[in-house]
Amino acid sequence: MDIILPVAGLGTRLRPQTWSKPKPLVSVAGKPMLEHVLNRVMPLNPRKLVFITGYLGEQIEEWARATYDIELAFVHQPEMLGQTDAILRCREISTKDALIIFPDMIFEADFSDLTRPDIDGAMYTKEVEDPSAFGIAIVEDGRITEVIEKPEKPVSNLAVVGINYFRHMPDLYSAIDEQMAKGIKTKNEYFIADAINIMIERGKTFVTEPVSVWEDCGNADALLQTNKYLLQNDPPSPAQRPGAVIIPPSYVSRSATIENAVIGPYSSIGDGAVVRDAVVRGSIVEDEAVIEGAILEHSLIGRKAEVCGHAARLNAGDTTSVAL
Repeated sequence: MDIILPVAGLGTRLRPQTWSKPKPLVSVAGKPMLEHVLNRVMPLNPRKLVFITGYLGEQIEEWARATYDIELAFVHQPEMLGQTDAILRCREISTKDALIIFPDMIFEADFSDLTRPDIDGAMYTKEVEDPSAFGIAIVEDGRITEVIEKPEKPVSNLAVVGINYFRHMPDLYSAIDEQMAKGIKTKNEYFIADAINIMIERGKTFVTEPVSVWEDCGNADALLQTNKYLLQNDPPSPAQRPGAVIIPPSYVSRSATIENAVIGPYSSIGDGAVVRDAVVRGSIVEDEAVIEGAILEHSLIGRKAEVCGHAARLNAGDTTSVAL
């Protein structure tokens, strides 16, 4: 199957980190969040990876070409008109079966059942207490009968997590054509839920598949929680340094400089970063950032940012310089 990744969004909830890099390349537990997502689907041996890019998309293309030895395709979404506006741009590239993943979360899921011959598609879901902020799937007799995007009064607690499988992509493109011809939008955007409803009305069979873990990466607090989850569940090898204390679970790049510092727990220190005379707890420090004479907790520090001073809580974007 193909893996299609809509990554054209502006990532406004993660600013200032996303002023200078696309959200999927924001680091978490030592890797871009997009790499964590792809690590979970590469065992499927996909035919190709298809990236739908927009803002700062050239960074995603450069990263993908340097990271993966597989067929890659890139299409551009110039205007944020919605999910299916993005997907329709893959019409000439992805013509068979595909897994479409909106990669702003980390998940754990089983993809082994997708080869079932009795289904046309699947939506991955998780039961949540308050599904009003998500799309929900309504299921009867094991089949999805309707998908509702961000319902005001939810009638199901099965939230769709942004992972969808389609056995025959031309069926989806045809449904999107009808969706757009009829102007079917939600909050002025074209959502994939409405296209799937059209496919169901045409007699296509969709089922739900569960995810056991669904960790959001959409804002600073959520990203730090996801960093904690990843470090807990796949702890890096101990990386003690002379003159420093590294409290596990924490990730410290081999090329980082750690001097007279305490790192962790639940901290990630990127390539070429410098942490000197400082304490960094529960935080992400990206590549080539410098932390000196400071105590940081629950903070995001972007690439090449400099933080010098005293105890603080920060969300500093790339190339920021902060003196406390």
